[in-house]
Amino acid sequence: MFNSVFLTKQGGFLGPIAWVLGEILNAIYNFVALFGIENIALCIILFTLIVKMLMLPLTIKQQKYSKLSAKMNPEITAITNKYKGKKDEESQRRQQLEMQAVYEKYGSSPVGGCLPMLISLPIMFALYRVIYAIPAYIDKVKGLYESVALEMQAIDGYVASLQQFVTENNIAVTIKNFKEITELTPNQIIDVLASFNLQNWTALQELFPSIAPTIAENSEQITHVNSFLGNLNILNTPMADGLFSLGIIIPILAMGFQILQTKQMSGNNQIDPDNPAAQSMKAMNTFMPIMSGFICLMIPIGVGIYWIASSVFTIVQQIFINRYLENTDLDEMIAKNVEKQAKRREKYGIETGTKMAEIAKTSTKSIDAKPRTMADYANLAGKDYTSEAKGGTTTGSSSGKGVAGGSIASYANIMKNRTNEK
Repeated sequence: MFNSVFLTKQGGFLGPIAWVLGEILNAIYNFVALFGIENIALCIILFTLIVKMLMLPLTIKQQKYSKLSAKMNPEITAITNKYKGKKDEESQRRQQLEMQAVYEKYGSSPVGGCLPMLISLPIMFALYRVIYAIPAYIDKVKGLYESVALEMQAIDGYVASLQQFVTENNIAVTIKNFKEITELTPNQIIDVLASFNLQNWTALQELFPSIAPTIAENSEQITHVNSFLGNLNILNTPMADGLFSLGIIIPILAMGFQILQTKQMSGNNQIDPDNPAAQSMKAMNTFMPIMSGFICLMIPIGVGIYWIASSVFTIVQQIFINRYLENTDLDEMIAKNVEKQAKRREKYGIETGTKMAEIAKTSTKSIDAKPRTMADYANLAGKDYTSEAKGGTTTGSSSGKGVAGGSIASYANIMKNRTNEK
């Protein structure tokens, strides 16, 4: 079951996720092969579409949080500005209390927008792992490489010859301590062959003339399944055939569609000029698409195709999500969030304080910026200590409950009485 996971890479945390995505890619390849189409680039495009559809619920959830944040952020910013520069413990505690009140009011949490991303990031990294190691996941493609690997094993001194060949041709190999290995498994040979371009295959026939027909036959089929737009090989970098070759269109398209994608996203989320984090995000949205274009020059075309397909599907997907969110009542969404949060707390036995609920219902504009006295904090906690506190005795309160002398409440009453006297 997990043999393919360890074929061209180590398993690790992403191994099982990559295996699931690899099974999807393998199923797509087998399906299109029924119609006489065996092309990995096409499968990557269909693969990206299916993964995007599977991740649609997480995308919608993140977009809902963004819409909610647009309404919530002015209140959060007001609280942040209110306590700007105040580092004392009391101010920090009050800031946290008021922040929590806002999140209570909207039925949200500070990590609400991070959770979908934390889930999607492992999936994205596993996607790269699958695309970089196509033979590990597509059985029919693996068979093409395996035919060469098995015949190569029968040749004396093949390991040393292959190691020298890799060094002379600057071929990237992911096998640990490859130059020190004295015996290679078929899967390890496939690891090496999976990085070959057309010129490498031609040179390999000269290196192993006894199996040249097998190499020629299988390399021709490998080149065919790895072709894109006729002359491009998805295993090559865009500049493999020169700066002005057809491959240069891949990084240009990748950068262009990512610029459109970020503009679409930034158009939905208004940037707060007073929020430094928002300004940093704006700069990042400008920088990252340009950076991705340069990165795309140095990576296989197959990954660039995935970036292009991902951006195109995201743009189209976002159009429909925007229409869906435009018809969503924000107040109704907030009410549902509050209800879900209440049920979740009830399930885990967490109670929400009544005072916190009262604060949550008020606008942050009405929150007094002046520091409260200790007596105010005592009253905020739900107790009204009006009797004078005396050390070592129990004093009464308006609620009929005694307050032990020397307790925090008694000191709060002393401070309140002193304030009244002044």
